Amino acid sequence: MSVENNIKKYREILKPFGAQLIAVSKTKPKEDLLQAYATGQRAFGENKVQELTEKAEALPKDIQWHMIGHLQRNKVKYIAPFVHLIHAVDSERLLKEINKQAEKNERIIPCLLQVFIAKEESKFGFSEEELLDFLKSEAFQDLKHIKVVGLMGMATNTDDMQRVKNEFTGLKTLFDQIKNEIHSENLEMKELSMGMTNDYQVACQAGSTMVRIGSAIFGGRNYNQ
Repeated sequence: MSVENNIKKYREILKPFGAQLIAVSKTKPKEDLLQAYATGQRAFGENKVQELTEKAEALPKDIQWHMIGHLQRNKVKYIAPFVHLIHAVDSERLLKEINKQAEKNERIIPCLLQVFIAKEESKFGFSEEELLDFLKSEAFQDLKHIKVVGLMGMATNTDDMQRVKNEFTGLKTLFDQIKNEIHSENLEMKELSMGMTNDYQVACQAGSTMVRIGSAIFGGRNYNQ
């Protein structure tokens, strides 16, 4: 199937859940992104800062760029002027750096806080306990140039869909708890980014509002670039 048909297919699948499709375009040429763009797709996800900035410079300005990969603090400044949403904010120090660079650019940057929900050491994120403590702290409330608009989580890479379901459901429970119990001007819980090509249906059933799909839209990735 073509990129165009794949985009349309996933939009139809996601429509009953009200979940937004983030087209993960990492390692893909600009021509592929333009095919998706022609269908009306505007939300694209990248996981490397250099690739993200190069594409943002070359492609239409109404694209909403989502930074979905692990972000190093020293690279925040390159995407701060234009990034639409940063998904994987996995530490207090990173959020403070985003706030600092957002202030320099006279904007408020929307962010998702990444929660460690998987049974894998390779994943990043806040623990549930440290996240709740941080969101209740004055240090968090003092960050005036970010807005935390939800949570992001990556499930264990496994064929055990019951485990994946439990991890996503746990994250939705935490999302609801924060939404109901914690109130701050820079907190507005509305997005839950969970689910990729292999587990997006389970994620949607658990309450995901954004799914990150790449290879099923654009085909296998080329990591030799």
